[in-house]
Amino acid sequence: MINYITNLPVVIRSSFLLIFSNMFMTFAWYGHLKNLSDRKWYIAAVISWGIAFFEYMIQVPANRIGYTELSLSQLKILQEVITLSIFVPFAIVYMRQPLKLDYLWAGLCLLGAVYFIFRS
Repeated sequence: MINYITNLPVVIRSSFLLIFSNMFMTFAWYGHLKNLSDRKWYIAAVISWGIAFFEYMIQVPANRIGYTELSLSQLKILQEVITLSIFVPFAIVYMRQPLKLDYLWAGLCLLGAVYFIFRS
């Protein structure tokens, strides 16, 4: 199993780790708005920091792996695309926010960013 993972292209390994990292990040940043709204803000902050710890334990290796073949700008745009891909379902399904056409426009803008940053 380990050999299979290490044989994957760098961008795929980095992307998978960034996806998992973003799941933790999204809950750390926004989950408290639903789950801890009746608690003091500093309680929510401490719990969010605990969740964010796991985000960083995945995100740091993801960026180190990605940076072996991707530029810093490419890593950042990859991160933003993944962030929006995780955030939109989270907002709609978990936070019960309405689906907005603005998500589509934001996604198209990010596709443009992907094109320009990866075209060279």
